[in-house]
Amino acid sequence: MNSVRASAPQLADITPYDPKYLPARAYLSANENPCDVETEVRNEIKREINKVAFNRYPDPLANELRDMIAEANGLDRDCVLVGNGGDELLFDIALAWGGPGRKFLNMPPTFSVYQNNAELTNTEVVDIPRLADYTIDEEAVLSRVARGDIDYVIVTSPNNPTGDLADERFILRLLDATDALVMVDEAYFEFSRGTVRPYLAQHKNLVILRTFSKAFSLAGVRVGYLLGNPEVIREFLKVRQPYSVDAVSQAIARVVFRNRAKFERGIMQIVSERGRVFRELSQMPGITAYPSNANYILFRAEGAGEVWQQLYDRGILVRDFSRAPMLQDCLRVSIGSPEENDEFLAALREILPK
Repeated sequence: MNSVRASAPQLADITPYDPKYLPARAYLSANENPCDVETEVRNEIKREINKVAFNRYPDPLANELRDMIAEANGLDRDCVLVGNGGDELLFDIALAWGGPGRKFLNMPPTFSVYQNNAELTNTEVVDIPRLADYTIDEEAVLSRVARGDIDYVIVTSPNNPTGDLADERFILRLLDATDALVMVDEAYFEFSRGTVRPYLAQHKNLVILRTFSKAFSLAGVRVGYLLGNPEVIREFLKVRQPYSVDAVSQAIARVVFRNRAKFERGIMQIVSERGRVFRELSQMPGITAYPSNANYILFRAEGAGEVWQQLYDRGILVRDFSRAPMLQDCLRVSIGSPEENDEFLAALREILPK
């Protein structure tokens, strides 16, 4: 039969997530760490991988890695869950706390995958848009959750793509105001040093998401993890894919986590470069740059779509948000190496009207 039955109806209005990963000389679009894993650590990774039995299934829960993460955070193993990047765990929260008749509170503009996951699971999305400066409309969020029908909330801190940290006092008020599961997405925690980890013991409805992809240069490996109450982690276990984190990824992540102090110098360089790039952007006529606590900067430029094209014509790929709701004329540049940042800034000066 040369026909096929229609896919599930909730897919009709969903646009596949597209990171727009195009060939370029300077990749400043995906918030990756500009430095790869250093040689000494790579050699240790090779030795660890050589111990992996490829013919055997991996530890389904990555327990050795869980133990390392738990110890570093002063937690027990059952407070930690490892996933196939943060993306798997973001889908799992929609599976476990969403679904028909359930509600997710979103704070756009933010990471678009949150809404996509809700729609895929037939979860109603309740939007509380951010304010004009992209900070959270805190009172509106608290007022909405007070109605008692929200099932889960995701607070991104720092927020992607705007770069701002959520106020810790607001998160605590939110946790006290609702029994909804509140996920704080701390994917960029190492660049901000802002975390709600100290409040896990007092708030059963708090879960924290982190990743190896950014600060630890493992975007190509796909390992993320959750910190949360054991009861919450058990619900995630019910919906996660079996063997989702392969044995090689587990081995790589273990070595990197053991050596995480060696990444600190690179993290500090990114933070320093972030400050420099922000200052230079702020001095350019026609540019509005937004302060960031992550490894990227959102900025507004008139005719941003054309600016993006001219940057790309010069081999520099940044992220184009210029046609996204609430982000008109905005671009996001990831902080690269000092040389890549210099090239980006010089190109932007050439492109902008004098």
